Amino acid sequence: MSATFGAAVADWAGFATAFGVFLLSHAVPARPALRARLVAVLGERLYLAAYATVSVGALAWLIVAAGRAPYVALWPYAIWRVWLVNLGMPLACLLVAFAVGAANPLSFGGPAAGFEPAHPGVAGVARHPLLLALALWGGLHTLANGDLVHVVLFGGFTGFAVLGMHMLDRRRRRQLGPAVWARLAANTSTWPLAALIDGRWKPRPRLRDALRLVLGLALWLALLALHPRLIGVSPLPPGL
Repeated sequence: MSATFGAAVADWAGFATAFGVFLLSHAVPARPALRARLVAVLGERLYLAAYATVSVGALAWLIVAAGRAPYVALWPYAIWRVWLVNLGMPLACLLVAFAVGAANPLSFGGPAAGFEPAHPGVAGVARHPLLLALALWGGLHTLANGDLVHVVLFGGFTGFAVLGMHMLDRRRRRQLGPAVWARLAANTSTWPLAALIDGRWKPRPRLRDALRLVLGLALWLALLALHPRLIGVSPLPPGL
Protein backbone atom coordinates (compact mmCIF):
# COMPACT_ATOMS: atom_id res chain seq x y z
CA MET A 1 0.00 0.00 0.00
CA SER A 2 2.75 2.44 0.97
CA ALA A 3 4.77 1.56 -2.13
CA THR A 4 1.74 2.20 -4.35
CA PHE A 5 1.05 5.50 -2.61
CA GLY A 6 4.68 6.53 -2.94
CA ALA A 7 4.68 5.73 -6.66
CA ALA A 8 1.51 7.79 -7.16
CA VAL A 9 3.04 10.75 -5.31
CA ALA A 10 6.19 10.45 -7.43
CA ASP A 11 4.14 10.37 -10.64
CA TRP A 12 2.14 13.45 -9.61
CA ALA A 13 5.37 15.22 -8.64
CA GLY A 14 6.85 14.35 -12.03
CA PHE A 15 3.80 15.76 -13.80
CA ALA A 16 3.88 18.96 -11.73
CA THR A 17 7.60 19.42 -12.42
CA ALA A 18 7.17 18.85 -16.16
CA PHE A 19 4.25 21.30 -16.27
CA GLY A 20 6.25 23.92 -14.37
CA VAL A 21 9.22 23.56 -16.72
CA PHE A 22 6.95 23.79 -19.76
CA LEU A 23 5.36 27.03 -18.51
CA LEU A 24 8.73 28.53 -17.60
CA SER A 25 10.19 27.60 -20.98
CA HIS A 26 7.54 29.82 -22.58
CA ALA A 27 7.10 32.55 -19.98
CA VAL A 28 10.75 33.40 -19.23
CA PRO A 29 12.04 33.85 -22.84
CA ALA A 30 8.94 35.92 -23.63
CA ARG A 31 10.16 38.71 -21.36
CA PRO A 32 11.40 41.44 -23.76
CA ALA A 33 14.61 42.27 -21.88
CA LEU A 34 15.68 38.64 -21.55
CA ARG A 35 14.76 37.85 -25.14
CA ALA A 36 16.82 40.80 -26.37
CA ARG A 37 19.86 39.63 -24.40
CA LEU A 38 19.52 36.06 -25.69
CA VAL A 39 19.17 37.25 -29.29
CA ALA A 40 22.21 39.51 -28.86
CA VAL A 41 24.29 36.56 -27.65
CA LEU A 42 22.95 33.79 -29.90
CA GLY A 43 21.61 35.62 -32.92
CA GLU A 44 17.99 35.53 -34.09
CA ARG A 45 18.12 32.19 -35.94
CA LEU A 46 20.01 30.29 -33.23
CA TYR A 47 17.72 31.76 -30.56
CA LEU A 48 14.59 30.62 -32.43
CA ALA A 49 16.09 27.17 -33.02
CA ALA A 50 17.01 26.82 -29.34
CA TYR A 51 13.61 28.09 -28.24
CA ALA A 52 11.81 25.62 -30.52
CA THR A 53 14.01 22.73 -29.33
CA VAL A 54 13.42 23.51 -25.65
CA SER A 55 9.67 23.97 -26.23
CA VAL A 56 9.28 20.66 -28.07
CA GLY A 57 11.39 18.85 -25.49
CA ALA A 58 9.37 20.30 -22.60
CA LEU A 59 6.11 19.38 -24.34
CA ALA A 60 7.26 15.80 -24.94
CA TRP A 61 8.28 15.48 -21.29
CA LEU A 62 4.94 16.87 -20.18
CA ILE A 63 2.96 14.41 -22.35
CA VAL A 64 4.95 11.45 -21.00
CA ALA A 65 4.53 12.68 -17.41
CA ALA A 66 0.76 13.10 -17.91
CA GLY A 67 0.51 9.53 -19.18
CA ARG A 68 2.21 8.24 -16.02
CA ALA A 69 0.06 10.20 -13.55
CA PRO A 70 -2.71 8.28 -11.72
CA TYR A 71 -6.15 8.20 -13.32
CA VAL A 72 -8.74 10.12 -11.30
CA ALA A 73 -12.16 10.34 -13.01
CA LEU A 74 -14.01 13.66 -12.75
CA TRP A 75 -16.93 13.04 -15.14
CA PRO A 76 -18.12 10.06 -17.20
CA TYR A 77 -17.39 9.47 -20.88
CA ALA A 78 -19.90 11.00 -23.30
CA ILE A 79 -19.80 10.55 -27.07
CA TRP A 80 -21.04 14.10 -27.72
CA ARG A 81 -17.78 15.42 -26.26
CA VAL A 82 -15.81 13.30 -28.72
CA TRP A 83 -17.91 14.66 -31.58
CA LEU A 84 -17.31 18.20 -30.30
CA VAL A 85 -13.54 17.70 -30.48
CA ASN A 86 -13.75 16.30 -34.00
CA LEU A 87 -15.87 19.24 -35.16
CA GLY A 88 -13.67 21.84 -33.50
CA MET A 89 -10.20 20.58 -34.35
CA PRO A 90 -10.44 21.36 -38.10
CA LEU A 91 -11.10 24.99 -37.09
CA ALA A 92 -8.02 25.01 -34.86
CA CYS A 93 -5.89 23.57 -37.68
CA LEU A 94 -7.20 26.18 -40.13
CA LEU A 95 -6.33 28.95 -37.67
CA VAL A 96 -2.78 27.63 -37.51
CA ALA A 97 -2.49 27.35 -41.30
CA PHE A 98 -3.75 30.89 -41.88
CA ALA A 99 -1.67 32.37 -39.05
CA VAL A 100 1.81 30.94 -39.60
CA GLY A 101 3.89 33.45 -41.55
CA ALA A 102 0.98 35.87 -42.00
CA ALA A 103 1.66 39.57 -41.51
CA ASN A 104 0.44 40.45 -38.01
CA PRO A 105 2.50 42.88 -35.89
CA LEU A 106 -0.14 42.68 -33.14
CA SER A 107 0.70 39.12 -32.08
CA PHE A 108 3.85 37.06 -31.57
CA GLY A 109 5.77 35.70 -34.51
CA GLY A 110 3.89 37.77 -37.10
CA PRO A 111 5.95 40.10 -39.32
CA ALA A 112 4.88 43.71 -39.70
CA ALA A 113 5.73 43.88 -43.41
CA GLY A 114 2.63 43.52 -45.56
CA PHE A 115 0.10 44.10 -42.80
CA GLU A 116 -2.86 46.23 -43.92
CA PRO A 117 -4.96 47.60 -41.02
CA ALA A 118 -7.97 47.94 -43.35
CA HIS A 119 -7.59 44.31 -44.46
CA PRO A 120 -5.91 42.49 -41.54
CA GLY A 121 -6.42 38.97 -42.87
CA VAL A 122 -6.58 36.28 -40.21
CA ALA A 123 -6.12 38.95 -37.51
CA GLY A 124 -9.65 40.03 -38.41
CA VAL A 125 -10.86 36.62 -37.24
CA ALA A 126 -8.87 36.99 -34.03
CA ARG A 127 -5.94 39.22 -33.14
CA HIS A 128 -3.99 36.23 -31.81
CA PRO A 129 -4.99 33.29 -34.05
CA LEU A 130 -2.28 30.90 -32.85
CA LEU A 131 -3.25 31.43 -29.23
CA LEU A 132 -6.91 31.03 -30.17
CA ALA A 133 -6.05 27.71 -31.85
CA LEU A 134 -4.25 26.62 -28.66
CA ALA A 135 -7.22 27.67 -26.51
CA LEU A 136 -9.63 25.84 -28.80
CA TRP A 137 -7.49 22.68 -28.77
CA GLY A 138 -7.06 22.80 -25.00
CA GLY A 139 -10.69 23.59 -24.23
CA LEU A 140 -12.05 20.83 -26.45
CA HIS A 141 -9.66 18.25 -25.03
CA THR A 142 -10.50 19.34 -21.48
CA LEU A 143 -14.13 18.45 -22.15
CA ALA A 144 -13.34 15.20 -23.91
CA ASN A 145 -11.01 13.89 -21.19
CA GLY A 146 -12.81 13.53 -17.90
CA ASP A 147 -9.83 12.67 -15.68
CA LEU A 148 -7.94 14.97 -13.34
CA VAL A 149 -4.52 15.01 -14.95
CA HIS A 150 -5.84 15.79 -18.43
CA VAL A 151 -8.21 18.44 -17.14
CA VAL A 152 -5.23 20.10 -15.42
CA LEU A 153 -3.10 19.65 -18.53
CA PHE A 154 -5.51 20.85 -21.21
CA GLY A 155 -7.21 23.35 -18.92
CA GLY A 156 -3.78 24.79 -18.19
CA PHE A 157 -3.07 25.17 -21.90
CA THR A 158 -6.42 26.92 -22.36
CA GLY A 159 -5.80 29.32 -19.49
CA PHE A 160 -2.25 29.96 -20.72
CA ALA A 161 -3.57 30.87 -24.18
CA VAL A 162 -6.37 33.16 -22.96
CA LEU A 163 -4.07 34.93 -20.50
CA GLY A 164 -1.45 35.24 -23.23
CA MET A 165 -3.88 37.10 -25.49
CA HIS A 166 -4.45 39.82 -22.91
CA MET A 167 -0.76 40.00 -21.98
CA LEU A 168 0.23 40.40 -25.64
CA ASP A 169 -2.34 43.16 -26.14
CA ARG A 170 -0.91 45.11 -23.20
CA ARG A 171 2.67 44.56 -24.35
CA ARG A 172 2.03 45.52 -27.97
CA ARG A 173 0.08 48.61 -26.91
CA ARG A 174 3.01 49.67 -24.73
CA GLN A 175 5.62 48.92 -27.42
CA LEU A 176 3.79 50.55 -30.33
CA GLY A 177 2.16 53.39 -28.42
CA PRO A 178 -1.60 53.77 -27.90
CA ALA A 179 -2.24 55.68 -31.14
CA VAL A 180 -0.34 53.30 -33.44
CA TRP A 181 -1.74 50.24 -31.69
CA ALA A 182 -5.32 51.56 -32.01
CA ARG A 183 -4.81 52.22 -35.74
CA LEU A 184 -3.36 48.77 -36.42
CA ALA A 185 -5.93 46.96 -34.25
CA ALA A 186 -8.99 48.90 -35.44
CA ASN A 187 -10.37 46.05 -37.57
CA THR A 188 -9.29 43.18 -35.32
CA SER A 189 -10.58 41.75 -32.04
CA THR A 190 -9.39 39.57 -29.19
CA TRP A 191 -12.53 37.43 -29.27
CA PRO A 192 -13.11 35.38 -32.43
CA LEU A 193 -15.21 36.96 -35.19
CA ALA A 194 -16.19 39.99 -33.07
CA ALA A 195 -14.81 42.33 -35.76
CA LEU A 196 -16.85 40.50 -38.42
CA ILE A 197 -20.05 40.60 -36.39
CA ASP A 198 -19.88 44.35 -35.75
CA GLY A 199 -18.87 45.11 -39.35
CA ARG A 200 -15.29 46.29 -38.80
CA TRP A 201 -13.76 43.42 -40.79
CA LYS A 202 -14.88 42.07 -44.15
CA PRO A 203 -13.06 38.99 -45.52
CA ARG A 204 -11.14 39.54 -48.74
CA PRO A 205 -10.26 36.08 -50.13
CA ARG A 206 -7.02 35.78 -52.05
CA LEU A 207 -5.56 33.00 -54.18
CA ARG A 208 -2.96 32.09 -51.55
CA ASP A 209 -5.77 31.55 -49.05
CA ALA A 210 -6.76 28.44 -51.01
CA LEU A 211 -3.29 27.00 -50.35
CA ARG A 212 -3.58 27.79 -46.64
CA LEU A 213 -7.00 26.13 -46.61
CA VAL A 214 -5.53 22.97 -48.12
CA LEU A 215 -2.60 23.02 -45.68
CA GLY A 216 -4.96 23.44 -42.72
CA LEU A 217 -7.07 20.47 -43.76
CA ALA A 218 -3.92 18.43 -44.44
CA LEU A 219 -2.70 19.23 -40.93
CA TRP A 220 -6.01 18.06 -39.49
CA LEU A 221 -5.90 14.79 -41.44
CA ALA A 222 -2.27 14.23 -40.40
CA LEU A 223 -3.19 14.69 -36.74
CA LEU A 224 -6.06 12.21 -37.13
CA ALA A 225 -3.69 9.65 -38.63
CA LEU A 226 -0.88 10.16 -36.11
CA HIS A 227 -3.04 10.41 -32.99
CA PRO A 228 -3.39 6.62 -32.41
CA ARG A 229 0.36 6.09 -32.93
CA LEU A 230 1.59 9.00 -30.81
CA ILE A 231 -1.11 9.10 -28.11
CA GLY A 232 -2.34 5.51 -28.26
CA VAL A 233 -6.04 6.40 -28.62
CA SER A 234 -8.13 7.03 -31.72
CA PRO A 235 -9.62 10.53 -31.70
CA LEU A 236 -12.64 9.43 -33.76
CA PRO A 237 -16.01 8.55 -32.23
CA PRO A 238 -16.73 4.81 -31.91
CA GLY A 239 -17.81 3.22 -35.18
CA LEU A 240 -15.81 5.57 -37.45
